[in-house]
Amino acid sequence: MGMKAVQISIDTELLRRIDHDPEARADGRSAFVRTAVEVYLAAKERREVEAQLVKAYSGQSDAMLDEVAELLSGQSWPNE
Repeated sequence: MGMKAVQISIDTELLRRIDHDPEARADGRSAFVRTAVEVYLAAKERREVEAQLVKAYSGQSDAMLDEVAELLSGQSWPNE
């Protein structure tokens, strides 16, 4: 994977927190920030996929229930 140097601004408190993190100390700031960005983007993509699934299935509960209604009505349920 090729890398390109970039310059970003980080507020002083956040930089202090990064500098005190054991991973950042062991691997360096750049590796720490790369990992943080990768984790953030993966989580964002996962949320987007989940939102698409919710959108795809929302409003379809009645149709799904209609599909299994006959099967459910023929089921024998134990007495409680």
